[in-house]
Formats: sequence, C-alpha cells, structure tokens
Amino acid sequence: MEPVWVTLVVAFIVGPLGVIINNLRKENSSQHAESRELLEQVIKTVDKVDNRLEGHIDWHLNKEK
Repeated sequence: MEPVWVTLVVAFIVGPLGVIINNLRKENSSQHAESRELLEQVIKTVDKVDNRLEGHIDWHLNKEK
C-alpha cells in the first residue's frame, strides 16, 4: 500500500475517535465541576452539624456541674 493511502486510512479512523474522546473529556470535566460543588455543600453542612454538636456536648457537660 502506498504511504499516501496509509495516511488517509489512519486519518479516517483516528480523526473521528479524537473527536469522540475530546467530547467525552469535556463532559467529564463538567461532571467533576458539579461534583466539586456538591462536595463543598456537604462540607459546609457537616461543619454546621459539628459546631452544633460541640455546643450540645458542652451544654451537657456544664449541666452536670
């Protein structure tokens, strides 16, 4: 097979694969960004619960004195 045909066949196969892979990477990046936002919300909520629990435990400790 001549080198020109090999180049065309490879480009014909690899070109669409590159487009598909690039689209999947974009989607994956947006999913990671969304997941990060959700994790930040969870962290804030856990911090609030932690602060409330500490206050409640302190209340119990001071109540017994």
